[in-house]
Amino acid sequence: MSEASSDIQTSAGSSNVGAGSSASTALSPLVTEQGRTTIADTVVAKIAGIAAREVPGVHALGGGAARAVGAIRERIPGGRTNQGQGVAVEVGERQAAVDLQLVAEYGVSIADLAQGIRRNVIASIEGMTSLQVTEVNIEVQDVYLESDGQDQDQSQQSEPRVQ
Repeated sequence: MSEASSDIQTSAGSSNVGAGSSASTALSPLVTEQGRTTIADTVVAKIAGIAAREVPGVHALGGGAARAVGAIRERIPGGRTNQGQGVAVEVGERQAAVDLQLVAEYGVSIADLAQGIRRNVIASIEGMTSLQVTEVNIEVQDVYLESDGQDQDQSQQSEPRVQ
């Protein structure tokens, strides 16, 4: 927050305010002669998380621990899904960079999945915030097998294999 304050003070105290502000206006719709719009990291992370989940083949976002905490949070009455789970962002005045951790569904081409995620995340962030997305890094941490969830439930209900 102090950086933003010093930026405002520097540009307000500058003798070339007219020249500097016209260049800023041309570079970003978020910085205009009428004022500056700042977008919080959490907003960009939430947009990226929602956009990534919309792509078919994404089972979940986040690492194992984050997904476990998220599952507990959802079970608490009144608890909400953390849309920014598994998403890290860096947001500047004009640009944003995104890092995603996810679990892919088995059988999906990971290269095609990553391309689809990048396309959707970039379009969503740029369309909603006017920030230029410089990169979207994707880390596939696991592959989800539909039978994994069913096998655990069945094995708990079946008789033990040994006595």
